[in-house]
Amino acid sequence: MSKTSQQNPTAETNGVSVIYTQGSASGLQQVPQLVPVSPGGGGKASPPSKQGKKNSIVDRNSDEYRQRRERNNMAVKKSRLKSKQKAQDTLQRVNQLKEENERLEAKIKLLTKELSVLKDLFLEHAHNFTDSVQPLGAESTAATPDGSEP
Repeated sequence: MSKTSQQNPTAETNGVSVIYTQGSASGLQQVPQLVPVSPGGGGKASPPSKQGKKNSIVDRNSDEYRQRRERNNMAVKKSRLKSKQKAQDTLQRVNQLKEENERLEAKIKLLTKELSVLKDLFLEHAHNFTDSVQPLGAESTAATPDGSEP
């Protein structure tokens, strides 16, 4: 059997309404459900009211207004100087890193050349060493110093 639901408008209090559903054999059941109190339904929260600022008319000649403007101007100058200093520091760091990168690349080139020279020397030495040493099989068939065979 399908469940049917009906809203009971008289059962609504403090944002809670009761919905009656048809059960299979037990009859009607009461199921509490939260519903918005306002007729428009839920939705986004409204921003805080700014009526306090709207009601007070700002006199541009007042001392309070002048002080607030002066503090704001000082804060803006401070913020802009801080931003400019940060940009200069970043540019200086970029230049330092570029110089360090150039030095490291030059060192890589130098070490690569040195490695190449050392490899060549090693290969030349290894080649000369293998030419001067006789294979093991040739040594055993060679004659002894007295001319006799072993």
